[in-house]
Amino acid sequence: MAGSFRDLTVFKKAFSLAMEVFEVTKKFPSDEKYALTDQLRRSSRSVCRAIGEGYRKRQYPKHFSSKMSDADMENSETQISLDFALACQYISEGERNELVVKSEEVGRMLNHMIENPEKYKPRNK
Repeated sequence: MAGSFRDLTVFKKAFSLAMEVFEVTKKFPSDEKYALTDQLRRSSRSVCRAIGEGYRKRQYPKHFSSKMSDADMENSETQISLDFALACQYISEGERNELVVKSEEVGRMLNHMIENPEKYKPRNK
């Protein structure tokens, strides 16, 4: 098992997605700064935060699954905000689809972690 949450493929993919979201939101209108822009950035970053927090508590399977569920919830929130960004014409359909595909992959990985917390338990020395 990986020694750090940063070594997890799901963390790397979620972090990369959050950075892509950051880049795409730079072109959102300034009147969205405290609304959709911030919310989209926050939810995408919260996926990474919840993974890190849960990984530190992986010796407690229920807590681990709960934090991965939180990450999955934030991931879904990111997808909904991407839908709004498309509807508001802040991003193209292609941009939205590319980001959602990446988000769905993260979601599948998180779901595996939720359903199989024992696979992530630290090994006894």
